[in-house]
Amino acid sequence: MTGSQLKPGWKMVKFGDIAQNVAVRVDPADAKTDVYVGLEHLDPSTLHLRQWGHPSDVTGQKLAFKKGDVIFGRRRAYQRKLAVAEFDGICSAHAMVVRAKPKMILPEFLPFFLQSDMFMERAIKISVGSLSPTINWKTLKVQEFPLPPLGEQKRIAEILWAADETVEKYKLASNAISNVFEATKKMHFGREHNAHFRDVLSLASGKSKTKKQVFDFSSDNPVPVYGGNGITGYTSEVLVVGPVVIVGRVGEYCGAVHLSRENCWVTDNAIYVKKHSPGIETTYLYYALIYANLNSQKRIAGQPLINQEIIESSTLYLPAIHEQREVLSRLSEIEQRKQEIEGHISKTLLMLKSLGDSFSQTGAAHV
Repeated sequence: MTGSQLKPGWKMVKFGDIAQNVAVRVDPADAKTDVYVGLEHLDPSTLHLRQWGHPSDVTGQKLAFKKGDVIFGRRRAYQRKLAVAEFDGICSAHAMVVRAKPKMILPEFLPFFLQSDMFMERAIKISVGSLSPTINWKTLKVQEFPLPPLGEQKRIAEILWAADETVEKYKLASNAISNVFEATKKMHFGREHNAHFRDVLSLASGKSKTKKQVFDFSSDNPVPVYGGNGITGYTSEVLVVGPVVIVGRVGEYCGAVHLSRENCWVTDNAIYVKKHSPGIETTYLYYALIYANLNSQKRIAGQPLINQEIIESSTLYLPAIHEQREVLSRLSEIEQRKQEIEGHISKTLLMLKSLGDSFSQTGAAHV
């Protein structure tokens, strides 16, 4: 790519000319901060730090960062982990603390520059190592990228941060809806139990994995296969007619409850409700089994196990069918609202990514 191919005012720059690698090493015991950020704390779905640890959790030298710096995961860059620091702290040496050179790139524009496909694809390409590919600063700093002038950077950044703020507000709304959903379940299913599951259902064990199971869904293999912790693949064979409630039988997540609204296959790593009383709705039974917290009753003999006896002897609150339908209607309304919000989040994130990538297309696309 040459300068003649760029929009007026744009120029090709070396990364080391627009940003610096802040490599201030600190011993956690001497760090004057309560914040430690490891790669595990970086969420690729957001530029914001939502979790962190404490310096006392780690040993060995770490990197100091200041408010406004970008913490970029240079190890396994394909995970696309980076965040803008909203406070001072220390971070893993497997990260890179990147600080904008304001005369070349605006600090508010830098995070989106780093998040763009243009930058990420180059970062992945120059990473070295097979098991844990890592970026070397000496290699990164000489890489050349197209960069818009400061005025255009400001305009782009304003749009992108506005979109980011919208996503964050939707996420807060989604969390609030989730809290309402859980509170509604607790208020209803937490009432004094008046029945045993054996009173309302009969159970059956799944069969061994079908030989025709494949990993991906297709028109030839549309039937989901449920194992101990949900769908494990797809097949053309039907074992159980849906809707059906399925409970994981073995493994760490034994007792996990799933609802298949379609025909399915259930492996011998799970148990399913073969039949239930007309006095209980299938979806109500599904929620009641979740609330029973079956995993807390697991037996450990070689590996964690839930059997039919544990399920049958567990208790539930069983009201009249009309009350069941009322609470299911409320839960359905809440779920629908959450799905709408999640849809808004997905659309806004797609727009954010599209806008963020547009500046790397040498001006061919406009923000």
